[in-house]
Amino acid sequence: MAEKYENNTLQNIIIENRSKIHVSGVKEVLSFDEETVLLSSALGKITIKGDNMRISSFNTETGDLTAEGKIHAAVYMGDKSGGGFISRILK
Repeated sequence: MAEKYENNTLQNIIIENRSKIHVSGVKEVLSFDEETVLLSSALGKITIKGDNMRISSFNTETGDLTAEGKIHAAVYMGDKSGGGFISRILK
């Protein structure tokens, strides 16, 4: 049951008032600090940039994650190793 969301290509990202972000389809939190949250999702890697970022909840069974802070950007990075120009900048 925990792997159910991995085969589902549906994914939602909802940003509330630039201070809270909800992401579905998250497989794993790859890294996080006060400025960046890096996620592996059903549709590729996602980088969330902001200030005072913190993960307030992450349900590993459903793949639902909520993070809070001042959100500046949410960017899909894709699955390709090495990445492009933007992915090198955001690392």
